Amino acid sequence: MPTIPFSASTDTNADAPPFALPSAELCGPLRSPRQMLADQTYDGHRSIHDDATAEKLGLRAAPIEGPTHFSQFDPLLYRLFGRAWLETGCISAHYQNMVVEGEEVRAFVELPVTPQSRYVRIRAEKKDGTPVLTGSASVGDPGGLPPHQLEQRIAQLRPSAGLVINRDLKVGQRGAALETVTMGFDDHMGDHYPFTLNDKLAVITEPCAWYSAEQGTASPWGRPIIPTEMISVLLGSTSAQAGLSGRKPAVGLFAGQQIRRIRGPLFVGQTYELEREIIALSESARTESVWVRTRVYEASADRPLVAEMILNSAVLKASYPRYDEEARSLGVV
Repeated sequence: MPTIPFSASTDTNADAPPFALPSAELCGPLRSPRQMLADQTYDGHRSIHDDATAEKLGLRAAPIEGPTHFSQFDPLLYRLFGRAWLETGCISAHYQNMVVEGEEVRAFVELPVTPQSRYVRIRAEKKDGTPVLTGSASVGDPGGLPPHQLEQRIAQLRPSAGLVINRDLKVGQRGAALETVTMGFDDHMGDHYPFTLNDKLAVITEPCAWYSAEQGTASPWGRPIIPTEMISVLLGSTSAQAGLSGRKPAVGLFAGQQIRRIRGPLFVGQTYELEREIIALSESARTESVWVRTRVYEASADRPLVAEMILNSAVLKASYPRYDEEARSLGVV
């Protein structure tokens, strides 16, 4: 078993180490993730992570962003896969129920069937057993592995014929520009993410020596690494430049997400280039979704592909003021 670089947080349950359940799952301690997007804005308005906006849309309070929960899986998956998790790990999750600040969440990872297994199922739930997310994780080349959670969901999508908010978008549509991103410890990540990496590290549920400026140079790669949940922030900070969102104003949320490191980890202070493409469009009774694949390249002479993200961004129909009017004019039932 590899040495675990993750340390106990200030969480009240931090002294409870991961343990194996009789059901062949590895279970982490209860954690209380923090809400850091209360001041998030886009398109000139507040997001669903603002309490007042959330309440107007029928939610009891502003939810914590989904990828925040990815941090709780890092110690468990590192325990199973070692350095490979941080170098070639993939986490894929469908978000099931929102979590608000003050609620406690626990992560579960099934134990591999054999010591050679590279693919496992994952889940998270609240203290009362309410499911938070379901998904899968793996390391290494995806060839020969089962499809991941989001890949399975995309394969099961039915063609959408009644899009209103996203009717101008097309599968195969690419981002309008090549985006360049860097995350330093004190870099403000913009209106979408109004905090810094240091702000996050002060409250992250699973601290790790390799994330910090002080101890990151002692990592196996000789540099501080970006936490899994903050890869989402890095890639989302410039997403508006891509022009792959629907009509406005509307309020959205993350419905599912997959982050795959190909030549990882991703490093603090490293510059990356992003290319985005719509790979699916879908809808439900309450939402319209655009599924975007973001490819992450190191900004260097040989420009290697280092990571990919698939994000299901769902926009709430009720948040678009002209939804009913435009739906009628388009003949959408």
